[in-house]
Amino acid sequence: MDSSPPSLLDELNADVVIIGAGPAGTAAAIPLAEAGLNVTVIDKARFPRDKFCGDGLTSGCLRIFEELGLDPANVPSWKSVDDIYIQSPSGRRAYFPMPTGRGQFAAVATREDLDAALVDLARSKGATILEGHEVTDIVLTEQNATVFAHGLDPIVCSFVIGADGMWSNTRKILGLGEPKYRGEWHAFRQYWKNVSPRATQELHVWFEPDVLPGYVWCFPLADGRANVGFGVHRSTHAVGDMNRYWPQILERPHIREILGPDAEPDGPHRAWPIPARLGNLALTAHRTLFVGDAAAACDPMTGEGIAQALETGIEAAKSIIAAGPGRPLKATQDYEERINKALAVDLRFAGWLGGLLRTPVGARMAVRGASFSPWAARNFGRWLFEDYPRAILGTPSRWTTDMFTRPGSFQD
Repeated sequence: MDSSPPSLLDELNADVVIIGAGPAGTAAAIPLAEAGLNVTVIDKARFPRDKFCGDGLTSGCLRIFEELGLDPANVPSWKSVDDIYIQSPSGRRAYFPMPTGRGQFAAVATREDLDAALVDLARSKGATILEGHEVTDIVLTEQNATVFAHGLDPIVCSFVIGADGMWSNTRKILGLGEPKYRGEWHAFRQYWKNVSPRATQELHVWFEPDVLPGYVWCFPLADGRANVGFGVHRSTHAVGDMNRYWPQILERPHIREILGPDAEPDGPHRAWPIPARLGNLALTAHRTLFVGDAAAACDPMTGEGIAQALETGIEAAKSIIAAGPGRPLKATQDYEERINKALAVDLRFAGWLGGLLRTPVGARMAVRGASFSPWAARNFGRWLFEDYPRAILGTPSRWTTDMFTRPGSFQD
């Protein structure tokens, strides 16, 4: 007996059209396709393509990637990380080790490699990927949705998922865009080559006094390079000052020590905005669900967004599968409930904690307190890298006996 969800493909070209083939869009496409739905993903880019990002992958990311079926071997720049160093504004450097020999808890991979691998994975699961086509219009009716894009015939579907980033074209078309919105964070990164052996193996974060509540990072890549950058919060820093900060940051002795004497830029620096206000933008419209940056779902404390993109994409897929094609209101209501339960509490808590890092005293106390014992250091690293929910201690309903002892991902 066919157990696939009911489809209206006699009337439609697809069950679901996903606009955007980044992590959020592909994370939605994979379970939808596996459930037997006809899924079309449209992206204006052609893959592989660069994406401005810090490239860090948290434990939360890795667990979801493993569930989706991603193989790190298909991501050439993938680098598993065990050793994390965080320096407070006072210069105190704390070591936060990840568990070893129990799988991966943190990794780094370029978005050029990672996103291309996710697109290939979605395609292998049965999703149709249409690259190089920009969506120009969306028409929503009681019966269906129709998506128009350059170079394509109109696609009639039951649901639309907007996975097209912070300045979502889907939002603009549906009249839900906010033209003056520039995000809560702004990040700046550059790839470096010929870096020191430490920079090729260890992950470093510096809470610089003049960058707080932001931070500077150096993340290793498998090809011997490093992703080096910093992020600032728009409430405390002018984005236009980032170019001025960058050469000063690179010459600081403790940062230059990690980069090494032979390090040199490998390409230009890039900057990008980070939206981190989940709940302040509409999560849904008629027959439409927004995921990832289009839902402003980044972590307000760290600016991390890949794990949140994956989670929102998967929850959108679950809601559509559970509702079926004939109940769009059920799908959108279910999705909002899922996101509130899965993410909203943790991101609100992260936002509160982020407020503590706005001053050198707060950042110094946080680093010192997190490293006061080996147990605290080990578990702070896992907590920071989203191995368990941010607000786990305040939400007993999510407690499990193995929440501090679970193995990592990709143990084989």
